[in-house]
Amino acid sequence: MLRKLLILGVFAGTSASIPIVYQSNPQMLDGLLKSTVASKPAAQPQPELNLASVPDKPAAPLPTGRKVTVAADERGHFTSAFKLNGRQVDGMIDTGATLVAINTSTARRIGISLSPSDFSHQVNTANGAIRAAVVNIDHLQIGKISVDNIQAVVLDDRALHTNLIGMSFLQRLAKYQVENGTLLLVQ
Repeated sequence: MLRKLLILGVFAGTSASIPIVYQSNPQMLDGLLKSTVASKPAAQPQPELNLASVPDKPAAPLPTGRKVTVAADERGHFTSAFKLNGRQVDGMIDTGATLVAINTSTARRIGISLSPSDFSHQVNTANGAIRAAVVNIDHLQIGKISVDNIQAVVLDDRALHTNLIGMSFLQRLAKYQVENGTLLLVQ
């Protein structure tokens, strides 16, 4: 312990004396500094680089697949136009929906005909339990991204005003993520 205190005292005393020595004889300290700098070998001049002869750095591999971005609307929802079985349909991408959900009017427009007996499944929605028909949509397309044979539910028009693109579609993509108010879909 005494040894550490002694070393600390020498260090503190030396550090405190440097400004005093500099004030009394600045030429001596400048001479010491110049001799230290002069003793280093001078840097060799570097040859001029011709950037045209330097090979380009290989580019990072670009992600493969198709990408689509959907901007959030003023409510923060990701609404867009889609194609279901080749027909233009408006809807909303909903990560909280297990399946793609369409209403009966949309089902008729895209060529799915249903009878009342097809509505044999009970599903839980944000508005409570309701009867639904389970169907397969042959083709769902959002921009450049397309997926075939998507499981969906059909609900009565009064129960579902907006078609929902749910997880039965999203889980078939390579990636989906939300960042800065934009939803990125990658196939």
